[in-house]
Amino acid sequence: MTAAGVILQLLGLLLFAAHSLRQGDPGLTASSLALIGLIASRQHFARLVVGPALLAMALAFAVVARDMALFRLAADQPYIRLLAIMAGVVAVCAAGGLFAFSARGAALYRRGSEAAMAQAAAFWLAAGLLALARTRVSFPIVLADRFFPGWGLLEVTALAGYAAWLTGRMNDAPRTGPIRSRYWAAFTLVFFGQLALGLAGETIFLMTGALHLPVPALIVAGPLYRGGGYFMPILYLSTLLLVGPGWCSHLCYIGAADDACARLGRKTPKRLPGRLGWWRLGTLALAVGGALGMRLLGVPTLTAVWAAAVFGLIGLVVMATLSRASGVMVHCTMYCPIGLVGNVLGKISPWRIRISEGCDGCGRCSRVCRYLALSPADLAKGRPGSTCTLCGDCVGACPGARLGFRFPGLSPLAARQAFFALVIALHAVFLGVARI
Repeated sequence: MTAAGVILQLLGLLLFAAHSLRQGDPGLTASSLALIGLIASRQHFARLVVGPALLAMALAFAVVARDMALFRLAADQPYIRLLAIMAGVVAVCAAGGLFAFSARGAALYRRGSEAAMAQAAAFWLAAGLLALARTRVSFPIVLADRFFPGWGLLEVTALAGYAAWLTGRMNDAPRTGPIRSRYWAAFTLVFFGQLALGLAGETIFLMTGALHLPVPALIVAGPLYRGGGYFMPILYLSTLLLVGPGWCSHLCYIGAADDACARLGRKTPKRLPGRLGWWRLGTLALAVGGALGMRLLGVPTLTAVWAAAVFGLIGLVVMATLSRASGVMVHCTMYCPIGLVGNVLGKISPWRIRISEGCDGCGRCSRVCRYLALSPADLAKGRPGSTCTLCGDCVGACPGARLGFRFPGLSPLAARQAFFALVIALHAVFLGVARI
């Protein structure tokens, strides 16, 4: 019975791949064939991907059968044999999809993470958002479509698979900090690698074909100076609604550099005077006031660009000196105005990290927090300080599991799995469209 179920799944995918190829959609063809790899992996989450995919394929074939039958009926041509053949194709796909949800299917897909639901959610969320962006944006937003028109869905599927794999890694690892730093750094390298290629004249790597300064403060200051161009503020606010200040520790293209500098400097973060946190309020006022002032005074665009570049270069100096010397992400916690906006407006999101009763104050969480959000006073209050970005490093560091993610209606374990699924899906989406 298990072998028959696998054969049905393979046959369903092959039939849909052949149909997609005949329709002239190479990306969908390749994506359908790529799902065969998930069957071979026998990962627990794979059945929650392959099963729904095959059921969707069955529905697509049913629609095709209806349209073809109506066409033949209108042309007064025979259609019974056609319907019988298509009914068989629909049955194969549907049976393969249902097998994934059966007891034998569950026994087949038994490898991998206990966070299978979270992995599948990350896969479908990343795939759905990328597919939506691909169809709604007027230009090829997925890089594969620019080099190989029509192949974008293969990149979408690959990034969705990456999101599922990484979600499993983050939920299974006892300490998530090193993994987070690596995938965050990978995103930054892709982002700035594409910027470098754009500067070299390869505009195909740029989202719109035009260069923009990669300075986070411009998310706020840029539209204020231009009097328009609100895509990035809307994207940023949407992300804050979804994952709160998690933007700053998972999705920001600059923060990974500050994280790397802090980790290179000191193994354990150094406690800094609390009043230094007020510097961000000053830099926010400078960014907002400077942008509005230059707009009102009619300052030329080139001058404004140079001002923004200087602001960004000062931030790099802060990373290379203060962050490295202290082991604290000084740029993110004390210089970047967007970090302050994220910490404040991020409260609209219901995600939280909380410290439960029984915390003995051992300080292991404080020693891995490079945002200075877990001082002894914070531990006593039972919640991180205002600079917390939901990075989750402290959760894995606590030997007694006294720290955890919180979300209304979810257990701490479910909240952790759901948060990582959501933020990693967004990471995969940003990775797919990470162009200046």
